[in-house]
Amino acid sequence: MEWIIGFYGIQFLILIVLIIGSWFIWDRRFKTKHGKQVPKGFVRTNEVSVDPSTNKRLVVYFNPESGERFYKEEESK
Repeated sequence: MEWIIGFYGIQFLILIVLIIGSWFIWDRRFKTKHGKQVPKGFVRTNEVSVDPSTNKRLVVYFNPESGERFYKEEESK
């Protein structure tokens, strides 16, 4: 009986570590994809989106060499 509790306890701890780790990785990954200065090699597209968490308009830039996308915050008028 004790090994069953230990088995599920270890699986639960691994699940918690994976959830917390993925949350930090996802947050860091998203924040590097937008900002105010467009990196070299990126071309502006006609696509504009609104960030639902900040209500800021984001203009989409595309790098044809790597396929990456970059979201630039549009200046307020």
